[in-house]
Amino acid sequence: MYAEKIRPLVKDGVYFMYQALHGPSKKILVEGANAALLDIDFGTYPFVTSSNCTVGGVCTGLGIPPHYIGKVYGVVKAYTTRVGVGTFPTEQNNEIGETLQTRGREFGVTTGRKRRCGWLDLVLVKYAHMINGFSALAVTKLDILDTFEEIKVGVEYHLDGKQIPYFPANQELLNKVTVKYKNLPGWRCCTEGARTFDDLPAEAQAYIRFIEEYLEVPVKWIGVGKSRKSIIKLF
Repeated sequence: MYAEKIRPLVKDGVYFMYQALHGPSKKILVEGANAALLDIDFGTYPFVTSSNCTVGGVCTGLGIPPHYIGKVYGVVKAYTTRVGVGTFPTEQNNEIGETLQTRGREFGVTTGRKRRCGWLDLVLVKYAHMINGFSALAVTKLDILDTFEEIKVGVEYHLDGKQIPYFPANQELLNKVTVKYKNLPGWRCCTEGARTFDDLPAEAQAYIRFIEEYLEVPVKWIGVGKSRKSIIKLF
């Protein structure tokens, strides 16, 4: 019974995408299934998934020619998380990490395991931007940081006492890096009711602007809660 209902919906994928691309004002939204650092080619191998979940996967996975790719939006939490093993330079194995995990309800979707949590790692995000070329960013879960008096952001990696200007692909090197942080003041108030950028406290606005300036990528959306209405659109 189910096969009979599904069979008419089965199409040749390449031809279907070609028709969609050449149809009248058709727009195609492609979503990566995993984070950039889980990409099999550009992620923190061997702790990766089995496919290309960076923007190149649009071409290799769907057969879409590169020149058809338009806007590329990156989605990043206001702090950094990881499920399972793998190098995590800004991880906080302390009360800070526990607070982020508890407030953010950070559990792996598939395994149910607790996600490891730490401060936002902008070196890592910049690496993702180098690969994907983000047009703009969506910063989610800003409200999880509401209780912190001070918020740190990872801005440099150092190896053997010297700054390295890149995200090392070599796990042996990545395990040895130390992180230089930028300390920013927290806002210590609830942001869940904010619906415009001006509704956010000045410190939260400064946090977003710091991300933009560091990455040289505009933030287009800010998430401040679980509701679909809890999205601030900047432009």
